[in-house]
Amino acid sequence: MTVGTANQQIERPAPSHRAARQIVMAALVGVALGSAAIFIPYLPALWAPFVVLAIVFPFVAMMVGSVRKLLLAAIIFDIAFPMDIHLFYHPAEAEFGALGGLNISATTVALTVLYALWIGKLLSKAKSQARPRAWLGPGAPLAVYVGFAALSILAARNTSLALFEVFLLVQTLLLFIYIVGTVRTREDVIFLVTIILICLVLESVLMILAPLGLRFELGNLANRVDLEAGRVAGTFFRTAGTVGSPILAASYVSLLLAPALGVLLTPLGKGQKWLAALALVLGSIALILTFSRGGWIAGGLPILILCFLAWRRRWISPAIPVAIIGLALFVGVLFRDAVTARAFNQISAYDRIPLAEIAFDVIRDHPVLGVGSNNIVVAMRDYLTPDFAGAWIYAIHDKYLLVWSETGIGALLAFLAFLWMTIRRGWRTWQWRDRLLSPLGLAIALGVVGQMAHMFVDVFNSRPQIQSLWLVAALVTAISNLEAAGD
Repeated sequence: MTVGTANQQIERPAPSHRAARQIVMAALVGVALGSAAIFIPYLPALWAPFVVLAIVFPFVAMMVGSVRKLLLAAIIFDIAFPMDIHLFYHPAEAEFGALGGLNISATTVALTVLYALWIGKLLSKAKSQARPRAWLGPGAPLAVYVGFAALSILAARNTSLALFEVFLLVQTLLLFIYIVGTVRTREDVIFLVTIILICLVLESVLMILAPLGLRFELGNLANRVDLEAGRVAGTFFRTAGTVGSPILAASYVSLLLAPALGVLLTPLGKGQKWLAALALVLGSIALILTFSRGGWIAGGLPILILCFLAWRRRWISPAIPVAIIGLALFVGVLFRDAVTARAFNQISAYDRIPLAEIAFDVIRDHPVLGVGSNNIVVAMRDYLTPDFAGAWIYAIHDKYLLVWSETGIGALLAFLAFLWMTIRRGWRTWQWRDRLLSPLGLAIALGVVGQMAHMFVDVFNSRPQIQSLWLVAALVTAISNLEAAGD
């Protein structure tokens, strides 16, 4: 697939005679899965998704014809449908919001293979005259941030907890570098965006179906529904999807709504636009049903900004923002009691104030190195004076204060630099007026803006949140490099 500028047509290759081979592969997959179904019930629930993935992967790889694309798709799916195991688990600390174990996931495996393929390719072309790709520079703020997190291990009271988070950050940094270093064409960008939208549609469907009693379960994967008591609505549900919790689900969906709208502003074909429209509608409904106020802001603010900027360039019909607002109002009225209960519930907001006070106390005593990555739940025990009796004690619900208190001022500045550079790259792509890259670059960057707002009220330390944020940031950087390289 090749995509040009606004005046060019999008070309697709003609169907090939591989159809027969694909049918045979599909039949073999069915036989393999049918055979595995006999044994999977006897396996631990934790391993069931990995067994299914191991069975399907070789066949799908042969059908797709690109191991690299398949592994990238697996990494993206692993955000919405996490397949993890946590080694050396610390349940006591995890109960208060720390990363409780060493996270090994499908992303870990896929990234290892991708780097092996990439390094082999680089070595084979070491003497070629191919134009070098700039991928170390854009990752510098993240590398500095991860470096400070690693340095904070020296100050950590619980070294194991610190290593758990540093391992996750290093893994995600490698993902960022890989995306920036290997996404070289518009076709690559379209492929990644398409997979992201497919995952958003699937996750949104499961989030919407869960409150209706239609459950999906595969090992530890399940579309959850949490119940919460409200003064106005009584007990009401909050859909969590398969990501892990309503807050995580809201963070995931809100990040991707603006990119879905961005696809509608491009000259892509009807297939991608219908997929984007479906993702936007279903994702909006799913986001509302999480009843996450931070998620509502994180999802709504980028869409409003994108609609305004696109309207100024006459790239968007006024019917689209009107339809989005109408859909939000309809769902809001349909669940008005629960929405009112969440919107005007001040208890959870007040619960965060003591946590912020503890964070400032920690920062005052440990401004440079912090108390150690992923160690705030251990260190805060020294700050629980009688004044905090009856307060809700958990990991700091402010990502910026959490970073500063755990890993020091240097890490916070590097983290803020990373976010700022991502937004700046997205805005720069908007200035190009490229009908494909400009809307996508800006929309993804605005999704990051929404997450920055959400970070003021959330811990934001889980793998799905970190991986999805750094993935889209890498995609914005790769888009920026495309134009800079003249691709």
